[in-house]
Amino acid sequence: MSASVHQLPTPKAPPVVQPDRGEWGALRAELHSRCADQDLAELWAELATGERRTLLASAKLDARDSLTAIEQMPKFNRGAIRAAIHRMSQYAGRLRGKLAGDKPHPSRELASHARQALAEGNTEAAMHWLALIERGVA
Repeated sequence: MSASVHQLPTPKAPPVVQPDRGEWGALRAELHSRCADQDLAELWAELATGERRTLLASAKLDARDSLTAIEQMPKFNRGAIRAAIHRMSQYAGRLRGKLAGDKPHPSRELASHARQALAEGNTEAAMHWLALIERGVA
């Protein structure tokens, strides 16, 4: 008695994989890494001991933890450090703004050109100015 072997049918083409719309997958991966504090661990590893102590002081935590790996810290401490980084970043942004002065955003001038072109009925010129604003030229 001889046994015959038959091959199972296989699909002709691999299933179509949909492209990542709007980089949703990358955003999802970033959020998962943030929940796991991977971004904080990378930043912490790059900081000098003095910078870590400054962050710990801002977070009202013990400065002796400056040599501790972020993964070994309790969740509360990691949250306090993340909040301190956020506060310090906001402060730095405000300070940078004050040092730069109260200048209007550069796109304001381009917007005034676009309004002028519209007032003159020149939609092509108006679209040009708006395109510059949207591209972030100013």
